[in-house]
Amino acid sequence: MLVRVKPGADISGAEQEFVDCLRKYPTPALALTDLRVGDNRGTRRVDAVVFTPRGLTVLHVLGFRRRQSGILNIAADGAWTISDTPADLDDTRTGSPTDELEQSVFEVRSALERALLDPGHVCGAVVLVPFRGVVVRPARTNLRPGLDVVVGNVSDATDLRIYLEGFSAGPRNWTADRVVSACKALGLSSDAPSRDELLADGFETVAPESPTSIAREVKPREPSTPRPPSDAQRILSWLITAVAVVGILILVGVVAVALATDTAHPAPERTSVVPSPTPSPAPYRPVQCWPFQPGC
Repeated sequence: MLVRVKPGADISGAEQEFVDCLRKYPTPALALTDLRVGDNRGTRRVDAVVFTPRGLTVLHVLGFRRRQSGILNIAADGAWTISDTPADLDDTRTGSPTDELEQSVFEVRSALERALLDPGHVCGAVVLVPFRGVVVRPARTNLRPGLDVVVGNVSDATDLRIYLEGFSAGPRNWTADRVVSACKALGLSSDAPSRDELLADGFETVAPESPTSIAREVKPREPSTPRPPSDAQRILSWLITAVAVVGILILVGVVAVALATDTAHPAPERTSVVPSPTPSPAPYRPVQCWPFQPGC
């Protein structure tokens, strides 16, 4: 990584520790520290801007006034605490670290856009540099969308390295020429690295073209012809046919024998006796009787 610090820059001990961490970073990148960015030059101090071939990030570096270790809790509108104790940060600015970082990101993006450079997505992070031998771990690393918090020093720069390697997964659009133009837009022309230095560090001359989808030629499928049957398949088919024919002959024989047996021994005829109907008595009719008539 290429690191540029302006001659005579007034940097704190934490910022010097941060610069020492960046100098050990092995992959292609450029770090600019102690920048003055704004409409009127010098209106806002930006601690650091880091360019990689895939993007750029704005960093707000803070140290500690005393040794503190524990879990860092980040409040949205209140003071940051470490294990329920207010974090004693060496920040002399009045705003919260998150607001200061967000304003720095805005100023850097605006400066690049005024120079007709498309910065794309600009990330940002608050870098906390604790004393060596002190362990500080944030309860959460995300401050706001696109803004994170990272802890690192010379003795333990793992989190910082992971952030610098993964904050942007975009295409490799930041070529050496674009980085040189961005340095001029941020007011760092004389102290900026040359194009040859950036190329030697790993930046590319031309941005690689994005892969395009090429339609694949569809080849017509050739009709598949069935293979001739093998000898074993022929023998098996003949055996199945023979068994089927024998089974049909046996069935026909059984039916013929059954018909012949039924014809030689006919069943005796059965006579049915129909009972004669019982005569019903004549209906009763009353006899009309006259007075003094016998039998009435």
